[in-house]
Amino acid sequence: MTHAAGLALFTSALLGLALNVAFWRILLAVALAGTVSSTVFLVLVLVAAVRNLRLARLQLQQVALAATAALPPVSIFKPLHGAEPRLEENLESFFLQDYPAFEIVFGCRTASDPALQVVELLRARYPQVATQVVLSGEPNWPSAKVWSLHKMIASSRRDYLVISDSDILVAPDFLRNVIPPLLAPRNGLVTCLYRGVPAPGFWSCLEALGMSVEMPSGVIAADMLEGMQFALGSVLAVRRDALEKCGGISSTAEYYSDDFVLGNRVHAAGYQVVLSHYRVNHVLCDQSFANTFATQVRWMQSTRYSRPKGHLGTGLTFATPFGVLGLVAAAALGHLSLGLGLLAWSLLNRVVQSIAVGYFVIGDRRALGLCWLYPLRDLSGFLVWLGSYCGGSHFRWRGELYRFTPGGRIVSVKRAAKT
Repeated sequence: MTHAAGLALFTSALLGLALNVAFWRILLAVALAGTVSSTVFLVLVLVAAVRNLRLARLQLQQVALAATAALPPVSIFKPLHGAEPRLEENLESFFLQDYPAFEIVFGCRTASDPALQVVELLRARYPQVATQVVLSGEPNWPSAKVWSLHKMIASSRRDYLVISDSDILVAPDFLRNVIPPLLAPRNGLVTCLYRGVPAPGFWSCLEALGMSVEMPSGVIAADMLEGMQFALGSVLAVRRDALEKCGGISSTAEYYSDDFVLGNRVHAAGYQVVLSHYRVNHVLCDQSFANTFATQVRWMQSTRYSRPKGHLGTGLTFATPFGVLGLVAAAALGHLSLGLGLLAWSLLNRVVQSIAVGYFVIGDRRALGLCWLYPLRDLSGFLVWLGSYCGGSHFRWRGELYRFTPGGRIVSVKRAAKT
């Protein structure tokens, strides 16, 4: 090898090393920025948690005063599709309401839906509860659920309406807690946070933790910063005048996140959306990792299409991914102690969030006992967030193929092909 060739080889090696060092420094800078942003988010969540607990105490006092007042008749709407696990237990909890006057309206596409067998069993068990079944037929709107709700709501003449998913489990005092805020004319809609109730299995456990910690963290932070301008599908208690003023349930027919849109439109119509102090249970089905991941990606995709800027910013609220990245980048640069410090802080960050929100705000004991596991849920949540940007706009929902369009609207591929 000539002197010139040796010098060229040495120069190339130095350049490669410099580029390699620059690469790891960039990754370390990203990790540091993510650590700062996730720490800021944690501080916001902790402040929001204290505020939420204070407001919950005030709401409890108001509910106690309303207990002596005349409570209005209520219609509960339950759209159904198939016999889900624990469906009987979930639906039965609504039959057991300690409330003066209420009816339960069940909605299915056809009379052959197996969920109606569970309904008939409960109707025979509780004949004193007023019920009716509405068969909506095949949907004419993109959202089959909203089509069914449209038919169900038309069957009722009551002014206080509660819409709740089939996988929600409540205590007997549910109605007595969510209806009183609607007695104030300025309040048009009440919605509830929920705790995840896992099915057997590790992935279900992680998903339930996310429901009890990750989701409510974002909700209470948004409520603190800008007020409630949306609703959650677990419970939508709405007064009929507010529903009609914002265009009725049909105004949400094109959206996957019809709950978010309804809350947004009630707020835009001049009413307040109230985040209730009351917590309900979201009962999960036993699913494989692939199905669990696909479901969560579908939810995230809905957010991405509905609120693209906010969804992009969500990536900065995760902590564990930046801790792992910081460990790898710092170790590559010879600063292992710094990397271990970044990882340790990211893990502590998520443990604190799990306890503060999942246990103290939501009242989920699993969020306390499994707080050490929540960093893994945070990491998987980040992967779901990344997954929402991968692949196409198509997704499968209740056996039917849809695709997302801008603004969070959905189109049924099969029904669109027929028109």
